[in-house]
Amino acid sequence: MLSTRPRRRRATAPILVGVVAAGCLVAGPAAALPVRAAVVDAPLEVVADDAALVLSPVGTYETGVFDESAAEIVASYDGRLYVVNARAGLVEVLDVKKPSKPKKVGEVQGDGIANSVAIRADGLGVVAIEDADDKTAPGHVVFFDATKKKPRVLGSVEVGSLPDMVAISADGTRAVVANEGEPADDFSSDPEGSVAVIDLPDTVAAAIQADVRIADFHEFEEGGSKTLPEDVRVFGPTPESDLPVSRNLEPEYVAVDGDTAYVALQEANAFAVVDLDSATVEEILPLGFVDHSQAGHGIDASDRDPQGAPMFAIRTFEGLKGMYLPDGLVAYQAAGETYLVSANEGDAREWGDYVEPARVKDLGDDGLAPVCETSPAAALTGDADLGRLNVSTAMGLSEDGSCYEELYAFGSRSFSIWTTDGEQVFDSGEDFERITHEAAPEFFNSNHSESNLEGRSEDKGPEPESLAIGEVDGRTYAFIGFERVGGVVVYDITDPTDATFVTYLNNRDFSVSVEDDGVELLSEAGDLGPEGLTFVSAETSPTGEPMLAVANEVSGTTTLFTIDTIS
Repeated sequence: MLSTRPRRRRATAPILVGVVAAGCLVAGPAAALPVRAAVVDAPLEVVADDAALVLSPVGTYETGVFDESAAEIVASYDGRLYVVNARAGLVEVLDVKKPSKPKKVGEVQGDGIANSVAIRADGLGVVAIEDADDKTAPGHVVFFDATKKKPRVLGSVEVGSLPDMVAISADGTRAVVANEGEPADDFSSDPEGSVAVIDLPDTVAAAIQADVRIADFHEFEEGGSKTLPEDVRVFGPTPESDLPVSRNLEPEYVAVDGDTAYVALQEANAFAVVDLDSATVEEILPLGFVDHSQAGHGIDASDRDPQGAPMFAIRTFEGLKGMYLPDGLVAYQAAGETYLVSANEGDAREWGDYVEPARVKDLGDDGLAPVCETSPAAALTGDADLGRLNVSTAMGLSEDGSCYEELYAFGSRSFSIWTTDGEQVFDSGEDFERITHEAAPEFFNSNHSESNLEGRSEDKGPEPESLAIGEVDGRTYAFIGFERVGGVVVYDITDPTDATFVTYLNNRDFSVSVEDDGVELLSEAGDLGPEGLTFVSAETSPTGEPMLAVANEVSGTTTLFTIDTIS
């Protein structure tokens, strides 16, 4: 059972908005700009009847930058938040000892574009830095000292192309970097994807280049010593003919468990298992597909149903499958076993002249193969059914390539729990669309930059982007952010095979549509486009109680939430 209840705005104090400092590998404070506050008057909420906790927004820091990735990934250390501002190419340091009054106190900047940040328990910070001029060139990891009042840069090492995410092992001995290796925007070149394993010093100091080892995918090429499973997606043009598998695989996210890293290969619909001792990719595990014809796994596939108008309508569809294509991936322990939790966002490859997605109703036109007449989806190509839905043109073709026997949508609009062998033990199915509709029926499947009804139904729905895991009162919870409609949903995952919905909160005011109404109303809109989440345990929280921090790339806000238990 679900219930809704009104929420009141919590008082907020002046927020300092930082000015970017110029330079290379510097750290220091920034000047204050006008006061802002973006905790909305009435956050939208859905709560399970047996919920043990709820979320409450308590304070927000604003950059004042709209839809330019000014707040992406967030890490917590000693009463401060470290927030990746990709637009400015740096990490902003926020003092949150008073959570209702976050303020900027410094920044860490590398010579490039910051993509990710992580901090070890002793204060050694690491930042993944993409080359600012050529994303296909090798990137860097910058080290900094977070124990200093003004965070101090310590040095850097070179890693692979486009380092997109960095994680530190629980014992603090290694940093692991997902080098995404995206193609050039015009698809003139496509660097290899790889995983960097960096042995970290025992003290708060920079690693040296000799501490960096690169795990590549060479042995999965044709003739290599390792087998690439059939369901691992390797597709699209190959600008360079050598190493087609290694250039195609694009590591996205890293989850570290002991001496093993599990790396999401988003577009490939798989994850790689990396042995950190040897810095080698041991195996690649395909995630398979969700069958959208099965009960409990329906979707709202159209923004024009049933007669040219948007309407909430979750249905199952014969002949339609979904590719999980996860972004966020986190490991946790339950009953002595390791499990992986994935936020199944979905993503397509669109580089240069190559465009993977197409609407179902366009199959058969402009050189695309049609839906096979024998496919159960053949009668579902109208706008009220699957016609508007974006699907992959690289999946589902008949053996002779003449028509599509099955259709494959991007993302599953769910989160999943997996064993480390790649077996799915839980999937949330169609929960997310039902829960977000319960919270805001007039803005179901809204976009993030503008408020609308069903703006994303024909694409990837709410788009579960990333997640964090934390323990509260002996129970383990997953906190999952929705990139498009916004908000954070919470599930109790203490039993991985029987995860249960707890609560959903969206600190967003849909009456403000920034893209339509103007950026001067950005502060009133609340949080738009959650990108990165971090759980702050009671032991490390400035309040002594657990909290959640969320960085929102479209609104440029970083918001702190209290985690309030219900007795």
